[in-house]
Amino acid sequence: MPDPSDPPVKLAVLGAGLIGKRHIEHIIGEPRASLAAIVDPTDAARDLAARKGTAWFPSFAAMIRDQRPDGVIIATPNQLHVENGLEAIRAGIPALVEKPLADNVAAATVLVEAAEQAGVALMTGHHRRHNPMVRAAKHAIDAGRLGRLVAVQGTCWFHKPDDYFDIPWRRQKGAGPVFVNLIHDVDLLRHWCGEVVAVFAQESNALRGNEVEETAVILLTFANGVLGTVNVSDKIAAPWSWELTTGENPAYAHTAEACYQIGGTEASLSIPQLDLWRHEGAPHWWHPIAAERLAYAAEDPLVLQIRNLCDVIRGRAAPVVSGHEGLETLRVIEAVKHSAATGTLVRL
Repeated sequence: MPDPSDPPVKLAVLGAGLIGKRHIEHIIGEPRASLAAIVDPTDAARDLAARKGTAWFPSFAAMIRDQRPDGVIIATPNQLHVENGLEAIRAGIPALVEKPLADNVAAATVLVEAAEQAGVALMTGHHRRHNPMVRAAKHAIDAGRLGRLVAVQGTCWFHKPDDYFDIPWRRQKGAGPVFVNLIHDVDLLRHWCGEVVAVFAQESNALRGNEVEETAVILLTFANGVLGTVNVSDKIAAPWSWELTTGENPAYAHTAEACYQIGGTEASLSIPQLDLWRHEGAPHWWHPIAAERLAYAAEDPLVLQIRNLCDVIRGRAAPVVSGHEGLETLRVIEAVKHSAATGTLVRL
């Protein structure tokens, strides 16, 4: 619990794009934190800082010459994550780095190892793990309410409009739904089901013809024997994705559908509803089956992520999603891309 006498934790946000703006608003609204600065070289970011009544700097180096925040949130373009993260580590400033931690495993490893060697806290922005619903699902699984896990399936279908791709980098390698969207889903499946030990994947770009994929189908093998299937596409008009089923981000419509099912020997769980499906008596396909909806108190995971960052900076908590966890999730995503490119099973 926070100490009411503590001054707010001073946080700077690097990058004032879509996710950076959300972090800025949540910091402003969080009593435990204060917005120390916006770091972004654009005129739009300078104007945003003026409107929010905070300092603006074009670069981390310029900021650190003038002031030292307690922590930073790095929401710059993916290719800058490692550079900006290393700047924070060299300055001894704890950092929350948006996903993906880096463009590739090798670069992410450099960042994680630098943080560990320097003793500087490094967090990865897989904010979904902070969602109380995710925690309730994890608790039910760990408590054995599903029995032994057997299989998991996830659907990540949505339709990005044509003008989304007017920005050139969104048509280029590394900007497809596997890296940009599915990485969150894979992180949750690792969280619930354990480490992934093998991946087989296929991709297609047959509809738009861009360099980047638009659809991918993935088979996952987990260390504990669980098998998983995940299907992602940004060219399908559908209600089955995290964004549309959870209502987590108000920018999206909210449906009553499920995006994941986790199956066990005693029961199965649909997510995000948290309907725990169980047969009457012993499990048997002829026995009646009904659902119990598990309870939890909803809260904004981005707010909870900022609170965790503040607690980590004050030395009162461990990161919910460490740099190492971000690295392991990225390792799976890189295996997906390698499998799809080579047509082979990739063992991690």
